[in-house]
Amino acid sequence: MRLSDLAKRIGARCHGDPDLDVISLGTLEEAGPDQITFLGVSTSREMLASCKAGAVILREEDLAGWQGSALVSENPNSAYALTARALDTTPMPPPGIHQSAVIADSVKLGEDVSIGPNCVIEGNAELGDRVIIEPGSVIGANVVIGSETRLFANVTIMHGVKIGQQCFIKSGAVLGSHGFGNTNEDGQWVRIPQLGGLTVGNRVQIGAVTTIDRGAIGDTVIADGVVIDNLVQIGHNCQIGEDTAIVSCVGVAGSVVIGKRCILAGAVGVADHVTICDDVHLTGMAMVTGSINKPGMYSSGTGLLPTGDWRKAAVRFRQLDDMSRRLKHLEQMLASSKN
Repeated sequence: MRLSDLAKRIGARCHGDPDLDVISLGTLEEAGPDQITFLGVSTSREMLASCKAGAVILREEDLAGWQGSALVSENPNSAYALTARALDTTPMPPPGIHQSAVIADSVKLGEDVSIGPNCVIEGNAELGDRVIIEPGSVIGANVVIGSETRLFANVTIMHGVKIGQQCFIKSGAVLGSHGFGNTNEDGQWVRIPQLGGLTVGNRVQIGAVTTIDRGAIGDTVIADGVVIDNLVQIGHNCQIGEDTAIVSCVGVAGSVVIGKRCILAGAVGVADHVTICDDVHLTGMAMVTGSINKPGMYSSGTGLLPTGDWRKAAVRFRQLDDMSRRLKHLEQMLASSKN
């Protein structure tokens, strides 16, 4: 793509050779003459001296430190994301239905749908225009999938799930599986049928091998614009608000309500029936056992220590209650002596 054309696509100003042919993106350290890279923060400006890229995305104030062609943007990080979309080389399956796909007669297919080898689509499912179902995926009965949604290989969508438009669901994801519903009867666990559903909004991203359970009664709901990383578990009847981001290895127990624009960093755990308000950021490995009603950043756990130091600290943790009582007693004695 010509540099000037790329500038128009991402809303940047072209500086230097407008006819430079940009093939792909590269890092500041490794990009070559037919690649473009970006300078996300001005503190890395010294790296421009050794950069061999054909062009760099940068801010106006950093342009003086670069002698080559550039795309000048107020927000290089955003410009990089737009450039990645413009130069995306992810293979796009052509429209059509592979002869090995098994599709029930009652299925409704939109225009220009792509269905890959060995897919199974059960009765009364509906696929919107330009939906892509990649090899080995299974779509249950009465599922509805909105236009331009893409399922990568080996995705499983259970019966009755509703998925919006322009969603991006990666390999191995299981949506609408039965939640962990059991009751203990006379010392034995007995399964409780999960009779609710799962509703996924528009522009939702769901990572590889992520599972989202259907509701026990009523639906689990993933709102518009939610992004979910790989290896995430979301329990039955959870409600995830718009534009919330959930990073890998997060576990969310059943009946949790998470507000809009929240961030759950890696390996966060959320106990059941907790409510988290809008604009909450939970740092990595935080454990949420109670509701959060004030926006902000929250953390839990202890920081990393050498093993020997951690073991000593663990012993002191167990002594804290006794130390607190002794300190309180000393404070009372000191107060009495002053009187």
